[in-house]
Amino acid sequence: MKKVVLGADHGGFELKNRIADYLKQKGYSITNVGVDSSDSVDYPDMAEKACLEFKKGGYEFGVVCCGTGIGISISANKVKGIRCALPQNIYAAKMSKEHNNANFIAFGGRIDYPEKVEDMVDAFVTAAFAEGRHDRRVRKIMALEQ
Repeated sequence: MKKVVLGADHGGFELKNRIADYLKQKGYSITNVGVDSSDSVDYPDMAEKACLEFKKGGYEFGVVCCGTGIGISISANKVKGIRCALPQNIYAAKMSKEHNNANFIAFGGRIDYPEKVEDMVDAFVTAAFAEGRHDRRVRKIMALEQ
């Protein structure tokens, strides 16, 4: 069974839970690292928790959510080996996998997206890394961690 790790702060937990339910319907096994309430927590802590769980191995990808998706995606991208995209629509979600080989995707629980988040998740999940010239670029991105 394909596994996904999800994490969120208080501003994104409802959307995280909605995404978790959706992915379960699609046959994914979910590891929820929290949170599950509106009690205030710091999004960098939740990004770190989700990313470190992902790095244990066996996960297809990770999803993180905060109020805007911005802070938690920036935080996730500070963890070595993580490429977290913050798509604003279906096209960007698809390209984040095809061109950037993203292994995390972030959303904002307080954002009114022009397209359904579930459709963006589908675009991300069904896309495949295009490799070729994109592989060279991803290697350059990852070299910035050195």
